[in-house]
Amino acid sequence: MGNYSPNNTNAAMHVIANAATWMEGSAIEQLQRTAQLPHMIAVAGMPDLHPGRGYPVGAAFFSRDCFYPALVGNDVGCGMAFYQTDLPRQKWSGKKLADKLGSIDEPLKQPYNFGTIGGGNHFAEVQLLETLYLSTTQAHEQVPWLQPKALQLLVHSGSRGWGEVILRSHVDTFGHAGLVAGSEAADAYVREHDAALEFARRNRAAIAQRMLDKWRAAGEQVLDIHHNFVAPATVKGESGWLHRKGATPSDQGLVMIPGSRGDYSYLVRPILGDASATALYSLAHGAGRKWMRSDCVGKLGNRVRFEDLLKTPMGSTVVCKDKALIYEEAPQAYKKVDSVVAALEEAGLIEKIARFQPVMTYKTSGGCGC
Repeated sequence: MGNYSPNNTNAAMHVIANAATWMEGSAIEQLQRTAQLPHMIAVAGMPDLHPGRGYPVGAAFFSRDCFYPALVGNDVGCGMAFYQTDLPRQKWSGKKLADKLGSIDEPLKQPYNFGTIGGGNHFAEVQLLETLYLSTTQAHEQVPWLQPKALQLLVHSGSRGWGEVILRSHVDTFGHAGLVAGSEAADAYVREHDAALEFARRNRAAIAQRMLDKWRAAGEQVLDIHHNFVAPATVKGESGWLHRKGATPSDQGLVMIPGSRGDYSYLVRPILGDASATALYSLAHGAGRKWMRSDCVGKLGNRVRFEDLLKTPMGSTVVCKDKALIYEEAPQAYKKVDSVVAALEEAGLIEKIARFQPVMTYKTSGGCGC
């Protein structure tokens, strides 16, 4: 874990990285600027840190007396839910899963396209257990729900437009300024924010259920966790507000850290202690972007055909009929998840439990849900 103290920075700044971690300089610069915000106590960059729209993604921010809706961003409640299904892994290929699923782009109800995944980096992915890092006894004790002979389902989605409405309302009135905790405006934001969190949680559950119904399968939700939100917190004895923008809480149980659609995903157990407090009780929420979206078609379009991106090097199937999106979300556009997980391990923040391999990743069938 690296500690940085740039000039004119009000807050302590920490970046979780090792010698192999690659980060854009602009992401570090955004983190530095965030550390200079009034009332900011500490900021922490995860190994998947990358530039965002004004503020970095893959980071946590801890402030005193006020909080900043702009740091949460426009997808309040974006997060991940993980399910153990009863789908026998030997009977279901990626193609069979995709064919049977068809389209889930049509919203179950409005507003905000409830029951749909959305665009960007959101996805739903069927996975299989590739490596278990626990003994049989440990697995029975720590992950009794895990069925190695069945498939797993990971759903990554958020509040489907509601968060954008909340952020736009705030920015139109206050710009990017913070809100004083306990003020009428702050309380109003928190009410909307918390409602969007619940909507996002229910949206992920609805996505999972409609997929399972298509496959005539059952599934048990074993975790659901947000990685875009703000909440009161105490860090190293100091009370304040903890913002997470593309960062997974480490103080709410097990965590999934997915790679791109052509990479592994890791189930990890957070380690709580001094290191986790310095990291603001946060972990990476994925592999992190390596290329800007606007660069992906230029970098890949002349050498990788659209059809080639519908199958990954791991043999998994990708459902995505949006040609721009499939290039933007190509595995090559992301960091390797192994390097992200290694940096978290070396910092003493996690223990690996299991590694999962993609079987079928659903983005969009070209319907109206994006």
